[in-house]
Amino acid sequence: MIGVFDSGFGGLTILKELQKSLPEYDFVYLGDNARAPYGARSFETIYSYTLQAVQALFDLGCPLVILACNTVSAKALRTIQQNDLPKIAPQNRVLGIVRPTAECIGEFSESGHVGIFATPGTVSSESYLMEISHFSPNLVVSQQACPFWVPLVENGELDSLGTEFFIKRDIDALFAKDPAIDTVLLACTHYPLLSPVIQKFLPKGVRLISQGEIVANKTVDYLKRHPEIENRLQKTGKTDFWTTDTVEFFEKGAFLFGKKNISAKKLTFSY
Repeated sequence: MIGVFDSGFGGLTILKELQKSLPEYDFVYLGDNARAPYGARSFETIYSYTLQAVQALFDLGCPLVILACNTVSAKALRTIQQNDLPKIAPQNRVLGIVRPTAECIGEFSESGHVGIFATPGTVSSESYLMEISHFSPNLVVSQQACPFWVPLVENGELDSLGTEFFIKRDIDALFAKDPAIDTVLLACTHYPLLSPVIQKFLPKGVRLISQGEIVANKTVDYLKRHPEIENRLQKTGKTDFWTTDTVEFFEKGAFLFGKKNISAKKLTFSY
């Protein structure tokens, strides 16, 4: 199965697009809801939690794991790929969502100026700045940390007055840094649920980009280029859901992300 991991519910927006592009494949979604959010945690903590999740997904039968979280991809992916994977499962693969997004974000901008909304952890890692510079060295990139957006989504506050206040505040802050921005990337998998409100306050003509479709297309391409992984994947169209919090909490939260009538299971980590 293809494992999809996120600290909470946001990775469900990535899973949705993966299921659209690879409908015949089997998936396992794991949300570390009991320890979410990860955004403001230290590198050491995020790395430790992510490694636990990756090992758990390997144990559940996933030769390929996608870290469907920007904070995790920015802070833990490289260490796991380089240091841990060769020791614990050299035949398996772990992919993130920062690099595939950075590869193509420059293609969406005409002005050559791009804005990024992300969690404080993703912004402070500067992963997007580094990755984008490899693929689009002339692109001007401005970042804006949005610490309140994830809690708003996970509490179901998708269109309240408070939500509008924080979104407008962060949009104004981003465009104060660079008024020439014509493309904005939602570099957190929770943020697409806030798209209607974000669109309301974005300057006219600015393009809003979510990651789900990008990651799905890149995954399809990856499997074509890596038959040694693709041949190990089951294709019965099944998806299993796991959470480190209560099943009831996960199923209720997943409903906000369009996952209705699912049956989740609980996974317990040793802290």
